[in-house]
Amino acid sequence: MTSGIGTKNITLDGQAVRVKWTDGHESEFTATYLRVNCQCAECVEEWSRRQLLDPASVPMDLRVEDYLTVGRYAVQFLWNDGHFTGIFPFEVMRALCPCDECRVARSG
Repeated sequence: MTSGIGTKNITLDGQAVRVKWTDGHESEFTATYLRVNCQCAECVEEWSRRQLLDPASVPMDLRVEDYLTVGRYAVQFLWNDGHFTGIFPFEVMRALCPCDECRVARSG
């Protein structure tokens, strides 16, 4: 089931990951922020959802080297720390959007 959230464009620029969504919204993430929020089995325990990844172990200057789209619903990043197993469904990425507009919408 999808809610129609999709991307028009993903741009990697240094430590920045910029996403233009099909609804016109634009998000900018740091690579470190996305990596800390990875939900793969290496980073989060499957049953308890306990975070296994120590956020302090993620370098502040982490970079996304490349990415692959997964079907029409997600993206998989290749990080310069060698991590590549996590996928980010577009709905999850949109929910992680750090912009003021999204932050206000999440809190209210």
